[in-house]
Amino acid sequence: MTTKETDLEILRHSTSHVMAQAVQELFTGVKLGIGPAIENGFYYDFDLPQQITPEDLPKIEAKMQEIINSKHKFERSEIDKKKAIELFEERGEKYKVELLNEIEAEKVTLYKHGNFVDLCRGPHIEHTGHIKAFKLLSVAGAYWHGIETNPMMQRIYGTVFPSQKELDDHLKNLEEAKKRDHRKLGRELDLFSIHEEAGAGLVYYHPKGAILRGIIEDFLKKENAKRGYEPVVIPHIAKIDLWNTSGHTNYYRENMYFMEIDKQEYVVKPMNCPGHILIFKRKMRSYRDLPIRYFEMGTVYRYEKSGVLHGLLRVRGFTQDDAHIFCREDQLE
Repeated sequence: MTTKETDLEILRHSTSHVMAQAVQELFTGVKLGIGPAIENGFYYDFDLPQQITPEDLPKIEAKMQEIINSKHKFERSEIDKKKAIELFEERGEKYKVELLNEIEAEKVTLYKHGNFVDLCRGPHIEHTGHIKAFKLLSVAGAYWHGIETNPMMQRIYGTVFPSQKELDDHLKNLEEAKKRDHRKLGRELDLFSIHEEAGAGLVYYHPKGAILRGIIEDFLKKENAKRGYEPVVIPHIAKIDLWNTSGHTNYYRENMYFMEIDKQEYVVKPMNCPGHILIFKRKMRSYRDLPIRYFEMGTVYRYEKSGVLHGLLRVRGFTQDDAHIFCREDQLE
């Protein structure tokens, strides 16, 4: 990461703290979650009795500007974890206490600006006055730790840049991206649909969409053939023994679908690799036979949490151009 990128990440994270302070000052009963910098911006998760709406964002921005104008200094302190737990328990910050209990270190760092204190590794900007150009973008729901059985938090997204011009350019790009959102175009051009009654994250391609998909698949098949890859096709389910051997059930279980057939446990395939390996290992081979290349337009199924599903980009069933090469180490490309 370059110095410029690091500086921007620090600015974004510091702005998330300012936003959290503004929300706490404007609304009652606010409990803090986490507030990291992310690509192109930041967010903070809140647990509070009332619903925050997009109409509340200008009010939060105004309060943030007050905090920025006050030029509160970001002050770092290192204290015993036990004392930090006592501090946040007194403040009723149960999520911060939970985070503290997950930390193994005996010492933790806090950052304070104005009356706002947060559990944070930092670093931060020198004072709030360094925040020049920011914008709150949207409100969404997010489960605590991303686990559906946990409380639903309210997440506010925002962005910040060193200059107003950079912010304006980014906001303009966001507007252009909305016009080209594949979910919007998919609906308008009658390409695909997702039906909640059939299941979230499952895509239905309409005739025009299926034609476009076929064109892409034909292109990929030709390109794979040019490179010496041979087509294979494998079943969509396999006994759990295969996934135990591959290690998927140990490391990927939460993203897999299970079913029982003839009193045996089966898995709907989340990946194609084990099936391709079965085809390869069906007989002894000489090193002269290598490399052997297989490819498949293989559909896989993965359990994705509802909160991360997104059009065609994050789904529960998708087809990928999946290729594998079996070769000697000196043949690796």
